[in-house]
Amino acid sequence: MKFGKRLKQQVQETLPDWRDKFLSYKELKKLVRLISSAPSFLNGSSEYGKSEAEFVRLLNCEIDKFNAFFMEQEEDFIIRHEALKQRIQKVIDTWGASASQPSEAEYKEQMVKIRKDIVNLHGEMVLLENYSNINYTGLAKILKKYDKRTGGLLRLAFIQKVLEEPFFITDLVSKLVKQCENMIDSVFPVEEEEKENEGRETITVAGKGILRNAIAALMTMKEIRRGSSTYSHFSLPPLNLTESDLIPSFQLNSPISVVR
Repeated sequence: MKFGKRLKQQVQETLPDWRDKFLSYKELKKLVRLISSAPSFLNGSSEYGKSEAEFVRLLNCEIDKFNAFFMEQEEDFIIRHEALKQRIQKVIDTWGASASQPSEAEYKEQMVKIRKDIVNLHGEMVLLENYSNINYTGLAKILKKYDKRTGGLLRLAFIQKVLEEPFFITDLVSKLVKQCENMIDSVFPVEEEEKENEGRETITVAGKGILRNAIAALMTMKEIRRGSSTYSHFSLPPLNLTESDLIPSFQLNSPISVVR
């Protein structure tokens, strides 16, 4: 699948409020075609300089858009992650087996709500990782088209700049994703007999909401980062995911044990 179609599909599958935050790939592609096909266009001419400056300005506007959105989401994830940890501890202290007034029914009810919120947070963070991946890939591809069509040498310098932009640096989000997974494993352990049904149960859950979108995002990340004939040092490294990685093992219907 060509990148433009893949990007369009990903935009359609993401959260509604995110859809206008992605790279304007189609518009930039049209601009590259327009610039390179203009009769007055000659590398080194004043018209060339103006056209290239405008192209760079638009790319920088896109990067500003990515950074603003990415940092806003990242801050929100930090706050929500900390709030979830506090909610878990409050439920344990209030209704857990060692609480002054333990209540198994209330404990389980509250923990089910928390687990769904963890799954939603995890899914949104995976979507943000994909947001970073796919927008970086789009920038690299549009710069490659520009250099190829115009004989310019923009890509190398521009990509080096992009590698230092906030939207490209996903270390913190990746850390929070892992912490969410550890939170699920430690607070909501899955018994051996439940693991046998993991595939069927998670597929059922995966058909709904954010988790479905997150799985689609993981599949997109795997696809755009796979090795191909066009792979270069500007490409992101391959993402080696197993089937179990593509279907996160968050089982919303499994029993919850009261933490003692």
